[in-house]
Amino acid sequence: MTDRIPRARALLADPALPSPGSAPGPAEGDEPRFSTEYVDRSAPPSSDFYRFAAGGWIDRNPVPADKARWSAFNELSEHNFRLIREILEPASRAARGSSATPTPRRQVGDFYAAATDRTTRDRKGFRPVESALRRIQQIRSVRDVLGAVAEAHRQGRGALFEWYVAPDEKNSALYALYLYQGGLSLPDRDYYLTPTFAPIRHGFRAHMVRMFSLAGIPTARAESDADTVLRVETALARASRTRAELRDPEKNYNAFAPAELARRFRRLDLAEYLRRVRARSSSHVVLGQPEFFDAIERLLKEVGLADWKVYLRWHLLREAAPHLSTTTDRESFDFFHRQLLGQKEPEPDWKRASLLVDAALGEALGRLYVRRHFPPQARARMVELVEDLKAVFRDRLARLPWMNEATRERALAKFERFTTKIGHPDRYRDYSSVRISRTDHWGNVLRAGAFEARRNFSRIGLDVDRAEWGMTPPTVNAYFRPTINEIVFPAGILQPPFFDVRLDDAVNYGGIGVVIGHEITHGYDDQGRKYDADGNLREWWTDADAKEFQRRAQKIIDQFSGYEPLPGMHVNGELTAGENIADLGGVSIAFEALERRLRDGRTPSLPIDGFTPQQRFFLAYAQIWRMNVREEEARRLLTIDPHSPGRYRVIGPLVNFPPFWEAFAVPDSAPMHQTAERRVEIW
Repeated sequence: MTDRIPRARALLADPALPSPGSAPGPAEGDEPRFSTEYVDRSAPPSSDFYRFAAGGWIDRNPVPADKARWSAFNELSEHNFRLIREILEPASRAARGSSATPTPRRQVGDFYAAATDRTTRDRKGFRPVESALRRIQQIRSVRDVLGAVAEAHRQGRGALFEWYVAPDEKNSALYALYLYQGGLSLPDRDYYLTPTFAPIRHGFRAHMVRMFSLAGIPTARAESDADTVLRVETALARASRTRAELRDPEKNYNAFAPAELARRFRRLDLAEYLRRVRARSSSHVVLGQPEFFDAIERLLKEVGLADWKVYLRWHLLREAAPHLSTTTDRESFDFFHRQLLGQKEPEPDWKRASLLVDAALGEALGRLYVRRHFPPQARARMVELVEDLKAVFRDRLARLPWMNEATRERALAKFERFTTKIGHPDRYRDYSSVRISRTDHWGNVLRAGAFEARRNFSRIGLDVDRAEWGMTPPTVNAYFRPTINEIVFPAGILQPPFFDVRLDDAVNYGGIGVVIGHEITHGYDDQGRKYDADGNLREWWTDADAKEFQRRAQKIIDQFSGYEPLPGMHVNGELTAGENIADLGGVSIAFEALERRLRDGRTPSLPIDGFTPQQRFFLAYAQIWRMNVREEEARRLLTIDPHSPGRYRVIGPLVNFPPFWEAFAVPDSAPMHQTAERRVEIW
């Protein structure tokens, strides 16, 4: 099962966990902050506002050895890790002598204990995967290959293609099954197909040889097996759509009735696959990319059974390696983190275990986290912020000059159906049926994955649970889901530097206020605008308004495509269009909400630390995107991430925004001032 939130627009692609005035920069162990001490006064704000606002932090915060990048999100993640550790370590000790009743505290404690027990994992070696390897070796037919794929998916593992269950984009009241391209070990098709990533491919092959050898395969055969995997995955990559192409919801929604699937795919027996994964029957299945499944159909004819066994064996070893012995864990880290991301050292076991608990039993952990670390007053303050920003956006929809009345009426109707979730679910998921053992870490991972897979496959065709959350409470992120027409803010992000009840409104509106505006705008970005008030994918714009939106959106695509973060590597303006539109909308909406508070006296207009409220707003906005990143990770993000690099998430919107020019007296000729003909304004 894919680990992304289906069709959700998140603030960050890779979520991180976990009396008014400026707070000082954080010391070791302190929570992150907004701080005017981060300002680099040697950098004129009219030339490079990102450097001006955060240059001091950038200079003093190199990427730690156990990270591929270091940012405000990572700082808050580290703070959250400490809070989570304070929950998990006592829980793991208490669970040792407690009753067998699977309470949330016992389950997360036992999971954490097994994940951090290196002695037991080293003693077992490859034993936890031996039975699965034997089943792969016993494959005798194409039907058995598909059975092995189904077994992997039923356990929450990946193989050949991806699947997820989500609201049907053409009938959002019911859940549908989506089958999507996948089956790759490297981050994207480009890693297999472009000269840029040839060194990564070479390293990938060497890593597979070492991993196969650790599993007891003779060297010559291990080399041959690595070539087989690379050949099969390259064929899958060639059949895969680009990241930009995957952003078109219409082209990636292709409903097939069971009879149609049977006629189109003879070898790829999807009816048998659905039976094996115990999917609830439905009138149709959505194939995201039919040509990818056509390619699988061809490969099932062209690739021999022996090679399919090698491919499936590799994917089992790849996923299990970090959870087995120290030797396999280190080998996995050496390629997938050191070579692929540039990360120098692994994170400590307790931190990695905390991430695993959050991934496997997230709402059980979240229940304990919220009880200790999310006060009711934080939720109440967020409600006020959300209502302020919604009022601004509603007024803008009502008066937008380039939109005609027919489209405006539907846009407002959609906005009135808009909902918000803050902090945590009102009803937490029940994991009591998941058996968690203190001595079987890989088994825990599989059983938790199987629980989630079973929960999803069993609800295909049923009514959508609109109370469900797509992120766990400790997550440092936020998202908009178009089929539900909702914005969601987990408790994890409702902390400094994004949200600080101790600081002035200007800082909070420049931080979490912009995040709120960002998620609101996603409902009307180049993807979100295609979903109606009920969350259904259908055209509700007039032709003239759709063309005008596209004209304006193209300007932001062109602007960001001109940015070159690394020599020869530009921002992909098509891939990042939705996030760039949301960033521009978020800044604009949040700033107007602050201005309204300043005008009616709800917020004092006095400067603090020598900066006006307007200036502090823009400083706070820039500082939430502060980041240092290793080159390898920067290349990966430029290839796969629908978000622009942090530097351009600051510069890109602000060069288009006249209130920023006014706040910092930016002259027309300055780099931080966009010319009139190139200026982007949408919402």
